Amino acid sequence: MSDASAPPASPIRVEIIIFAIIFAMAMAGLAYVLSQRQQELRSSPVGLDGLQLWLTAEDVSTQTFSGGWIVDPVSIGLVVLPLHDTDPDQELQPARTKEELLFQQDENDLDWYSIFDKVEQAPTLIVLPKWRSGMRLTGLAHPALLVERDRLDGILQYLTGEQSIRVNYSRQVFTALPYQDATGAELRAEIYAAQLFDSTGCDPIIGSGRETLLASCPVAGSYETVFVLSDPDLLNNHGLRLGQNAAIARDFLAGVAGDGTVLIDYSRDNWFFSTDEPIQRDRTWADLLRFFEPPFLALWLGAGMMLALVLWRSLRRAGPVAHVADAGTGKMQAIQARARLMRLTGQDGAMMGDYAHARIAATAARLVGPGHARQIGEEHAFVRFVARRRKDLADRLEAALARLHALPATISATAAIHHVEDLEQILELIANDT
Repeated sequence: MSDASAPPASPIRVEIIIFAIIFAMAMAGLAYVLSQRQQELRSSPVGLDGLQLWLTAEDVSTQTFSGGWIVDPVSIGLVVLPLHDTDPDQELQPARTKEELLFQQDENDLDWYSIFDKVEQAPTLIVLPKWRSGMRLTGLAHPALLVERDRLDGILQYLTGEQSIRVNYSRQVFTALPYQDATGAELRAEIYAAQLFDSTGCDPIIGSGRETLLASCPVAGSYETVFVLSDPDLLNNHGLRLGQNAAIARDFLAGVAGDGTVLIDYSRDNWFFSTDEPIQRDRTWADLLRFFEPPFLALWLGAGMMLALVLWRSLRRAGPVAHVADAGTGKMQAIQARARLMRLTGQDGAMMGDYAHARIAATAARLVGPGHARQIGEEHAFVRFVARRRKDLADRLEAALARLHALPATISATAAIHHVEDLEQILELIANDT
């Protein structure tokens, strides 16, 4: 006997299922919103999608990356890392008003741990932020939308360990800085409201002293070096078209990357795997093969034998479809039989009416297509159709049809051919001229 005092098993409550469904939909919606925001950032004036298109067009292996799979750092020649975050490690606070959104200084949410990991595993170009969200949203590069200088100083000092390093702003609207390419030719980078920095402790590449745009700098607490670009307008969609910025970007990035790929990295986490720590895969082929071992093996064998039996019986009972020669439709056979009888009985004149009807229908299909041929396929309708375009041909056609219908039932083959040729000439003129 069962214990009547035992409490019954409680079913899953409907509220829990509804909550789980709502939670899953919310997470899916959040992932979609974040992906759309990331895409808007990449294609906006401050994004680097234009750089990827330009380098690819110049036969430089380039790809953008937002995370999601493991990347082999050996194949990467240079990582272009746009920060879009003036305070890494500080969680991005969503704007509550439109004004806060316009003057928001961070577009992404990064952390220093991942940044330093990427710098250690592959040559990296750090692209400092310059514009607030308002520049992306309005498309206006106004000085009021520049990020705070103190935040940029903090990024440079934390990255390089140099406490004297500072960001400076050019006093000119457009600043031209020289750059020598791989062939020795001198190019000039043109930057609007240039955001430069003091290259103390760094090796300048574009600019010098307090007006350095691009330099190779040490990494704090490491023997590694990192390229630092203080003004993203050299590479982003907004500034790439100015001056000779595009040529400079192609020469510098391709020169550093060599035979490797230029990776424009928008991801928050470090997706590079270390050669010292091989990838530990969660699943192997052994996980799949165990479904073909006993007792599953008997099920697979039984299913295979059943499938073979079904196929064998189906082939034995029916077999392939027998090929039957197409003898034509019943209507065509009837027409051919009627024409043969009329010819045998010498009624060439009576056959002319049927011939004229068939040729007019064929010409109508040729002119307006099979779908609309029924509307003008009848003789009187076809004559009216031709009259709207060529009155002279309509009169000739009407006269020829009248002569055909007035023929006696029995005429000579020579006379019939004469009337056929007359009709064919008129129909050919109509087909070519209307």
